[in-house]
Amino acid sequence: MENKVRFVDTTLRDGAQSPGISFTDEEQLDIVRALDACEIDIIEVGIPAMGLAEQKNILKMKEYFSHSKLLVWNRIAISDIDASSLCMPDIIHISVPVSDRQIACKLHKDYRQVKKGLQECAYKAACLGYPISIGFEDASRANESFLAELLECLGEFKPLQIRYADTVGILTPMQTYKNINSLKNLCPFAIEFHGHNDLGFGLANSLAAIEAGATLVDTTLLGIGERAGNCDFVKLVQLLQKLNGTRVSLKEAIVAQNIFKKYVSYEWGSVM
Repeated sequence: MENKVRFVDTTLRDGAQSPGISFTDEEQLDIVRALDACEIDIIEVGIPAMGLAEQKNILKMKEYFSHSKLLVWNRIAISDIDASSLCMPDIIHISVPVSDRQIACKLHKDYRQVKKGLQECAYKAACLGYPISIGFEDASRANESFLAELLECLGEFKPLQIRYADTVGILTPMQTYKNINSLKNLCPFAIEFHGHNDLGFGLANSLAAIEAGATLVDTTLLGIGERAGNCDFVKLVQLLQKLNGTRVSLKEAIVAQNIFKKYVSYEWGSVM
């Protein structure tokens, strides 16, 4: 396996959605410092559209970035992009629901409206001068032809990467490999994999995605996250080091994990 795997840590965004998990401002700064010391490529720190308090906290976090890039999460809404611009991030991430079920039941829209909204948000971020990444939310249940259509319309905006999200955690390693390999044939951009651990395959699916061509993988400390959690950062570092696939120091990763353990219940570390 080639040494090209990059990490996107989402402890402070997706991980913070875990039941019973809540971090103070100071705890978030400690977590950022620990992750940045690992020289993780990207740290996803929050959602500016949540309000002024979140925006101020993200601006404070920004002071503690030395090695990593700061990414903020957005819906396909111009107001979200405006809120993110106030935080002066390194990357604006735009998450777009792509499965029929989410488009109909979550957005109450159709393919045309979703595509138009994505283009408008990508254009807005580009006009503000921010690099973008695009998240295909619920991609594991999406129509591949619609993904291809979205990829084509994104060409002019040159996103840094496309996040393929197994939002509801339904994939197996074999399915993950097949889906990412298929996406790679359609996608001219770097592919990022975002897995969930509902079936216990968070780590295995992340490895399968890497083997199929994904060059970025989302992780969280202790594997925290909504429902059963996400791919565990330390476990993936440990696995990839054995396969010669990461430059992230296992020692620094464990230090970050130990700092983080002070702020969560032990159960997360024992069941993930």
